[in-house]
Amino acid sequence: MCSWARACLVAGCARCGEAMGIREIFRREAPQTAAAPARNRRALGEAGECLAVEALKKSGYKIIEINHRSRLGEIDIIARERGTLAFVEVKTRRTDGFGAPKTAVTREKQRKISMVALEYLKQTGQMDEDARFDVVAIRLLPGSSEVEIIKNAFDLAY
Repeated sequence: MCSWARACLVAGCARCGEAMGIREIFRREAPQTAAAPARNRRALGEAGECLAVEALKKSGYKIIEINHRSRLGEIDIIARERGTLAFVEVKTRRTDGFGAPKTAVTREKQRKISMVALEYLKQTGQMDEDARFDVVAIRLLPGSSEVEIIKNAFDLAY
C-alpha cells in the first residue's frame, strides 16, 4: 500500500488510486506465501494508523508527522495537542490472543520510542518543549472498531 493511502485508507488513496478497506483485512484468505503474514501485519498496522490519525484529529491533536524514522527506530505519529508535543505509538489488534493492544508497548519499545523522541527534539531544536508519550490502542472488530487514546501512557525511558 502506498504511504499516502494511510490518510484515506477506507476511501482509497488519492495519489495512486489503491483502495484497502478495513473490511478487507478480515476477508483475507490463508497466506499463500511466506511473505503474506508480513503483508497482513503491515496492512493491519496501516489500518490502525489511519484510525488513530482520525481519532487524534477529532480529539484536537494537530498531526505533525506520520511514521517518523531515524537510525534509532520509528515513531508512529508525532502530533501536538494544546501546546504539548505528543509522540504516539499505535497498537492494533484483531483479537486479544496476543494481549490487549494497550499492554503491547513493552519496556523495550518504550525505551526505543524515547530515544527516537529525544533525537527528534534535538534535531528540531525543541528540547525545551513540553512533550509526552501517548498510546492509541485499537481493536478492529468485524464491522466496527474500538479506539482508545491513552495520554501520558509512559514516562521517558532510557
